Amino acid sequence: MTTVSIGVQDLRTRIGEKAKADPQHRFWGLYTHVWKLDVLREAYRLAKQNHGAPGVDGVTFEQVEAEGVEGLLSTLSDELRGKTYQPLPCRQVKIPKDGGKERTLKIPAVRDRIVQGALRLILEPIFEADFQPGSYGYRPNRTAHEALERVSEGLNKRLHQVIDLDLASYFDTVRHDLLLSKLARRVRDDDVMWLSNRILKSGGKRGLPQGSVIGPLWANVFLDDVDRMLERAQATTKQGSYEVVRYTRFADDLVVLVSAHPQAAHWAKVVERRLREELGKLDLTVNEEKSRVVDFGAGEPFDFLGYTFRWVPRRKDPTKNLVLRRPQKKKRTGFLRRLSESLRKHLHVPIAEVVKTVVNPMVRGWVNYFRWGNAGRDLSFVHWQVDKKVRLFASRQRPKRRGGCRWTTWSADEIYKKWGLYTGYHVSWCSEPSGRAT
Repeated sequence: MTTVSIGVQDLRTRIGEKAKADPQHRFWGLYTHVWKLDVLREAYRLAKQNHGAPGVDGVTFEQVEAEGVEGLLSTLSDELRGKTYQPLPCRQVKIPKDGGKERTLKIPAVRDRIVQGALRLILEPIFEADFQPGSYGYRPNRTAHEALERVSEGLNKRLHQVIDLDLASYFDTVRHDLLLSKLARRVRDDDVMWLSNRILKSGGKRGLPQGSVIGPLWANVFLDDVDRMLERAQATTKQGSYEVVRYTRFADDLVVLVSAHPQAAHWAKVVERRLREELGKLDLTVNEEKSRVVDFGAGEPFDFLGYTFRWVPRRKDPTKNLVLRRPQKKKRTGFLRRLSESLRKHLHVPIAEVVKTVVNPMVRGWVNYFRWGNAGRDLSFVHWQVDKKVRLFASRQRPKRRGGCRWTTWSADEIYKKWGLYTGYHVSWCSEPSGRAT
């Protein structure tokens, strides 16, 4: 959870309360707050807290601290106030994706991250009041695990027709004119719109820069009309206490669950058609190769946020089924491959230091995300593999002290107590799914 200073928090609270009380209100006079030093200080603190990489100018947070933070903030405040502020181009970094493809991250300079953070601090409470319950991505006090839980609950309610639509290069194809028009529904401040447009144009003619501070908020604003359509579909189709439609969205990852009951099954085609219409209005393209309607009740699996969902018989009572939620196999193998690559780059570093600075942070991050659901076997497998990789790595730095396989040379006490290798491979988030006769 992100915390902010009391003064800025009070401001955000007042803005949020006004936004909730009057959904039609268009805010003005916001720009004055963006260039205030207390807001810029808070934006700097939050940016530094995320330990981001330097932008195209190569300036790091350490350099900013050495040269004086207040001087930089005063300069940015003056530039914003005089409307002479010009963001630097984003530094582009390509990271590998599944299937040999690459994703381009656009990393802003530290000074631009501060400005984006200040703008987000002011705009976020306005649009948070408008966002829908089924949206989870990049929102305060909402997590990916809660989104996964929402999907799991819907599947246990027999919403077994799964509309799984994949958007082709969503962040790269957002139209700036459409986004600015959506911002203008709630913002009647020409200076804020000027700054928003200037930040958008620094990342290119189209799209949202992945890696920016304010990009995730704008991504949710852009898709809010899609959420609203799906919320109406949920309300329209609901029959008393029985759900017919349930959607869950995390950024551009969206699944819609529809009841498989014979009297409600026709809604799947209706909802899919309306969903495609809304996406068409936004000039977004559906990746047809990755999009499909899954018959979950017939045993067809689907993936969401790194997990694979399956409808399988219970071990103790095969006449009843349950929703099995396990990490995707490619996520597990991909992580172990990245760990091996990182270890190869640190053969010259002492093993205890490698464990502390390289292995443990990687393992802890992966395990903390994938400890949800029915991940016990996967976590045990990763535990075994990490243990083995660390032993093999150590064997390349030290000669064997006795016979046997290279990974049996060191005792568990030496690895886990002396070197401090991570041990927390337990499942901590696993709701009890309800079993129903099939």
